[in-house]
Amino acid sequence: MPIALFWLLAIWGLLSRGPVLLYLFFATLPIGAFAVLPTAVTGGLTFTPTPILTLLLIFRTFSDRGGLAAFLTLATLPQRLMLLALFWMVAAITTVFMPRLFAGAAMVVPIRGVVSTTAPLQPTAQNISQFAYLSIAVLSVFAFARLLQSPAMRQHAFKAMCLGAFVTIVTGLLDFASQFLPLAPLLEPFRTASYALLTDIEVMGGKRVVGLMPEASAYGGQCLAFLSALYFYRRALAEGRLRDLYVPILLGGLALCAWLSTSSGTYVGVAVLLLVAALEWFLRANTDERRSAVYRCGLVGEMSVTVCAVIVAAALAILQPHIFDPVYALVERMVLEKQSSSSFGERGMWRATAVSALLETHGFGVGLGGTRASSSIVAIFSNTGVIGGMLFYAFVLQSLLRGAWRATIEMQLIVAALRFSFIPPFVLSLMVGDADFSGMTAFGFGIVTALAASARQNRRAQRIAGPIPPSDAAYQLRW
Repeated sequence: MPIALFWLLAIWGLLSRGPVLLYLFFATLPIGAFAVLPTAVTGGLTFTPTPILTLLLIFRTFSDRGGLAAFLTLATLPQRLMLLALFWMVAAITTVFMPRLFAGAAMVVPIRGVVSTTAPLQPTAQNISQFAYLSIAVLSVFAFARLLQSPAMRQHAFKAMCLGAFVTIVTGLLDFASQFLPLAPLLEPFRTASYALLTDIEVMGGKRVVGLMPEASAYGGQCLAFLSALYFYRRALAEGRLRDLYVPILLGGLALCAWLSTSSGTYVGVAVLLLVAALEWFLRANTDERRSAVYRCGLVGEMSVTVCAVIVAAALAILQPHIFDPVYALVERMVLEKQSSSSFGERGMWRATAVSALLETHGFGVGLGGTRASSSIVAIFSNTGVIGGMLFYAFVLQSLLRGAWRATIEMQLIVAALRFSFIPPFVLSLMVGDADFSGMTAFGFGIVTALAASARQNRRAQRIAGPIPPSDAAYQLRW
């Protein structure tokens, strides 16, 4: 029944003229343990909902008459997605040739099999699967870059992000409640992936919440991604009730679920998010009141909430000195003592082996899926080589530094949101990531590219037809 329901929703989204696929994309991000095709039919391979919906979204975006021309325009213009397209080409060449050229000449930690020891490099089926996942991520950036050029579609995307956050919270709370209530029959049909699912792990007598993800660290990463994105993108929402009432509730729920995941990487990411949020608040507080009034809106309310939270915490610590002892113990166990754990040493071995493999292949890389790395930057450089890594991070810098002459208020808010929201998940990916970037990251890259493209089109139209109405009128009126 869950598989049939998924395909009914997917077909509805594909045939619908509305943004159904966009909502389904965000809603399925926290569902990473559900195989939408029976693994007995696929030979053990697991196809999760988000990649399938992403493929449908890509097909729907570029299947019209001007789709091919739009794709080529995005891929060939330096100010659009040319750097990402070049990275994709280098990754393809590296994945096809390097595992064969350097077979047996470099030692790697295989993706499948024994992951505690090294083995000689050789071509495997993981090269194909990992390149397929990266290709879906890259093409999704292209799809978002075209789809989100419409202001109305961008608002749908932000609302879909709220839906994804809601699903993340609900699945996490259901998983947490399953240790007290008979909810396992409700969750098990959505845990059908063929890979190992660590859903019943306990830490210090408490269950690690995994939601509908394979493990707690993956679920915590999704909580952090939505938490960071919603916090910074919320000011771009035009609907006041959603922005001012429901989003803060979602942020609180995501923070709670991130804590329940008991993932050390997530805890570090949340700490980084708090530091970035404080930096962003300080920068907004020191902007010019006349030129950047939109940035200063909400400062008093945010400071009031922070001060009240600090006062409540201080009062509890004074009245009940031992109330935070379980919190201290959990943080000490999951973060401060992490380096003494076996998983910390194992992941360190993966990174060291990946770096050595890059050197042993003279900087050309071992191909996607060639070795484990447990770090996004190490994985990208070791898998796609020095050239691929330089191209990818040049594109990342281009996306973070995007701007436009006489940019609208909407563009200023969204570009600033990407810059700040990118940092916490990126820090987390340095500890547990791989070469495939997340759907939330692809959305960020795509929306700023779409804004740059639409701003360029608006300037061209203004030169031809004269002054046009400002596209940010809604943002001026709502404040």
